[in-house]
Amino acid sequence: MTAQLLIGPVLRRVVGDRATLWLETSEPAQVRVEVDGGGAGTAKTFSAYGHHYAVVVVSGLLPDTAQGYRVTLDEHQVWPAADSAYPAPVIRTRASDDSAQPVSLTFGSCREATPEATGRRLPPDALDAYARRLMADPEARSDLLVLLGDQVYADKTSRKVRRFLRHRRQNGHDGPDNQVVGFEEYTKLYLESWRDPEVRWLFSTVPSVMIFDDHELIDDWNTSASWRSDMAEQAWWRERIAGGLASYWIYQHLGNLSPDELAADPLFQKVIAADDATELLREFGRQVDEPGSAENTDQPYQWSFALDLGRTRLVVLDNRCNRVLTPGARAMLPAAEWDWFLDRAHGDYDHLVIGSSLPWLMPPAIHHLEAWNERAAESRHPLTASFGEKVRRAVDLEHWAAFGKSFEALGELFRRLGEGGPGSPGHRVGAGGAYAAPSSISVLSGDVHHSYVARADFGHTMATPVMQLTCSPIHNQVPAPMRPLMRISWSRTVARVARGLSKAAGVRKPTLRWKRLAGPYFGNAVATLRLDGSTATARIEGTTKDGNLYDVAAVEYHPGNQVADGSAFAKDVAQ
Repeated sequence: MTAQLLIGPVLRRVVGDRATLWLETSEPAQVRVEVDGGGAGTAKTFSAYGHHYAVVVVSGLLPDTAQGYRVTLDEHQVWPAADSAYPAPVIRTRASDDSAQPVSLTFGSCREATPEATGRRLPPDALDAYARRLMADPEARSDLLVLLGDQVYADKTSRKVRRFLRHRRQNGHDGPDNQVVGFEEYTKLYLESWRDPEVRWLFSTVPSVMIFDDHELIDDWNTSASWRSDMAEQAWWRERIAGGLASYWIYQHLGNLSPDELAADPLFQKVIAADDATELLREFGRQVDEPGSAENTDQPYQWSFALDLGRTRLVVLDNRCNRVLTPGARAMLPAAEWDWFLDRAHGDYDHLVIGSSLPWLMPPAIHHLEAWNERAAESRHPLTASFGEKVRRAVDLEHWAAFGKSFEALGELFRRLGEGGPGSPGHRVGAGGAYAAPSSISVLSGDVHHSYVARADFGHTMATPVMQLTCSPIHNQVPAPMRPLMRISWSRTVARVARGLSKAAGVRKPTLRWKRLAGPYFGNAVATLRLDGSTATARIEGTTKDGNLYDVAAVEYHPGNQVADGSAFAKDVAQ
């Protein structure tokens, strides 16, 4: 049977004269990518759970060039399709010496499938709108898409997927009627979401990296130790976590790795060497669900990753799977992974960008509420602890503030980096020697279904501006009754009340303050961070009712803590 292209090609990493492309096929096949003007790559598909995938490393690309390419399966061209109405896909490389070349990162999170699939009436998809923008103006293409979680929703499925699930449940596959459980069911989520024609074209021509949030597995994933205990009692949960993490590894995580990292990854090498990697990946999915510990130096798998583009360093952190949930020692990252992060945060770069699916700086009132809740849920009094845990799960109190030690540690790291200068605590030292403070530190986040920009204030003049850039959702919406509550959570008065609550519980005052520069905005949106010389510019764009992008806010910042607010947040015209 002739192999067909089911999903992809998805252009993932472009590193020097090499690139990686990911795809799924209907049958085993030999995959070849040929690039106009030179460059090619070949890979044999690997198989797992009856599905077939390939990661092709293309080499020999020309520097500082946009080159068209073609994908063949067993010498039969499948991409671009002969009747395609979209522009030809290209792989764009950076200059051989790209140290003076600007870097642009487009980011966002929380994308449900198209309205036709979900049956819900949602505002226009911002990723579709961004794709149409690039079709009309190829020069607007970013260097990298950074997708910050909830790329698929395992626990909020479309009508189409629910029909498939009902058939599965009637044939003996246990699980909730409206949620996916095993690997096979997860494949339907990606098939539905990534075959959106405009998004499929976008993924084929703009490199991308991705990190999960909770809905890839389930709402509130790893919110607490007691939550894990409760989920373990569900008969279907073990298969859900195994299938969810195995599918995430294949569909999302593999593409985060550079060609050299793929070659060095032991699991990937075992998978591509196996005739059938099903059992290998099923066992992997179960093993990597083990919770982190504060002392653990041998964690099952690291999902966090880092890369450099020009003079910009991007470090994307796992905010979910490897959390330490031990009461009294809760941490966003286990010790070994935090040490890895500290190492990556130091080095020779101009701009540091952190990808964190969960915002580090939340509206102050919510921050104080989460800090109170962490303390209450760990109370020695059973009734207080039970109440705290119920509140935590009911209103999703699980961001950095709910891991107070990690919140403070991240702030202290940024303070030390930002102070910079020879002899200062923040003076960075790497393999190449000592480096001054970075020009900017930016935390990119999603999750909260509204967009905003906030600046950290460490109480003294600091060379480096530290910014929270939150963009969410790409295609979803926050319930209308929640919007006023989110707005007033930025109120100083409400924040003082919430701080009083956390203070009464014995929570120390945060060592930093932060100020909202723009937002909140509740429409679908994408954001772009452009880093040019010493200047950083964050731009958030929302969708209009007819599916176009419009400017919502632009904030420019550079060393000396100078911040220029380019525009105020506009009305949510798509609502």
